[in-house]
Amino acid sequence: MLRIVMDSAGDLPVEWISKYEIDVIPINVHMGNEVFLEDVDLSIDQFYSWVKKTGKVPKTSQPSPQQYINFYREIARPGDVILSIHLTSKLSGTYESAVLAARELKDEAFKILPFDTLAGTGIQGYMCREAREMDRQGASVEQILERMGQIRDNTQVIFTVDSLAFAQKSGRVQMIESILASILKIKPIITLKEGTLAVADKVRTRKASLEFIIQEMSQRMGKKLINAAIIHADDLATALEISEKVEKLMNVKNLFIEDLSVAIATHLGPGTVGIVAYPVE
Repeated sequence: MLRIVMDSAGDLPVEWISKYEIDVIPINVHMGNEVFLEDVDLSIDQFYSWVKKTGKVPKTSQPSPQQYINFYREIARPGDVILSIHLTSKLSGTYESAVLAARELKDEAFKILPFDTLAGTGIQGYMCREAREMDRQGASVEQILERMGQIRDNTQVIFTVDSLAFAQKSGRVQMIESILASILKIKPIITLKEGTLAVADKVRTRKASLEFIIQEMSQRMGKKLINAAIIHADDLATALEISEKVEKLMNVKNLFIEDLSVAIATHLGPGTVGIVAYPVE
């Protein structure tokens, strides 16, 4: 059997987990002196409540190789193949931990194939869904991996953040130094380039930043039929507004709206809204 694993830094509708038989390994979230497992003993609402109450930014860490080893052994049966789909290795050690665990378990009766998305968020969710759909249609693991590579090569991710305070503290966004002087006056546009977050542009207002990401994604996708996701950090109203505009402006096959995972919201902060998309075959 093909087992499909995703780390909790990815985003997907919760019903997909059971519908597409996806196993999710949680990211570690460090809040004060306590460590929580995302979506196991820490919900997204609890995360935002803690941030608002304390004014602090939690830290996150990837599952350790031992956590992966325990997780893989728990879900696998002899003869299984585990396709383990992970957040970009350029921003997290999540993928590397999976690789180390796979090496440790190379003599087990099941096989582990770690896959680096060079992205994350809703793209991980879509990859898991497509992998399962292909598996149910009789595709080989090699064919599924080829499709995962196609999605990875053609994915576009663009966000706007309401404030750079979280990004500044996390150090996960490149070129921060060049805009710190105007941090309170701009709404930065952040894009994913070669697996790394970078500031792509700066606009003056929230309204302008939201319009920018819609128009930018439209230009990147053109008339292609796409799968898309609107991802937000504690701003569902804006996500709904953007989703309506995206569906009117672009050639959308599938679209979902989802909360940004704690693992990513920690680095970008509340008010972050983004669009992720890739062409359908």
